[in-house]
Amino acid sequence: MAGTLVKICGISTLETLAATVGAGASHVGFVHFAKSPRHLSLADAAMLRRQVPDHVKAVLLLVNPDPALLAEAVRTIAPDVVQFHGAEPPETLARFRAETGIEAWRAMAVRDAESLAKVAAFRGAADRVLLDAPATALPGGNGTAFDWSLLAGWQAPLAWGLAGGLTPANVADAIRLTGAPLVDTSSGVERGPGIKDVDKIAAFCKAARL
Repeated sequence: MAGTLVKICGISTLETLAATVGAGASHVGFVHFAKSPRHLSLADAAMLRRQVPDHVKAVLLLVNPDPALLAEAVRTIAPDVVQFHGAEPPETLARFRAETGIEAWRAMAVRDAESLAKVAAFRGAADRVLLDAPATALPGGNGTAFDWSLLAGWQAPLAWGLAGGLTPANVADAIRLTGAPLVDTSSGVERGPGIKDVDKIAAFCKAARL
């Protein structure tokens, strides 16, 4: 689909950040969640964030942050977007947007049609929802996909993106089948847990725009 937005999440080095920007990604994600192999300290995330050009949006991923952490993270990193990747209710995102003016995304696990029905609760509270595979040991970055056929005929109540199990090999099909306006990958462009591969990043961005 022409104009598909591309987010590469879990960037942790200057080299892979440069590769992501150079490949034409629209969004780059930094993870602050200690259990993730992609975890960055706030200081390291801030260092990388300063290298993100203005035409690329910096996304900070947090999981059920308490108000103090959320405030500190936003102050330290100055992200364009905060991606809430836990069980945060719509009210949390709505309050965050109202207080900061920063985009708020909410990742949502899709198991069945009932899961999709829950997306509507975030209309007016989130700027975008990311439809992801159900969590396993970690809330994201597990390399698994959900059944994309669930999206056939789905009328999205707000802006959305597709995540979970996307790779350079399947992202073009995923976009064709779902009409996703944004695709998000993390483990799908890695050569090991938390270790991004610059060639896979380039291949993913190219495939997403075919």
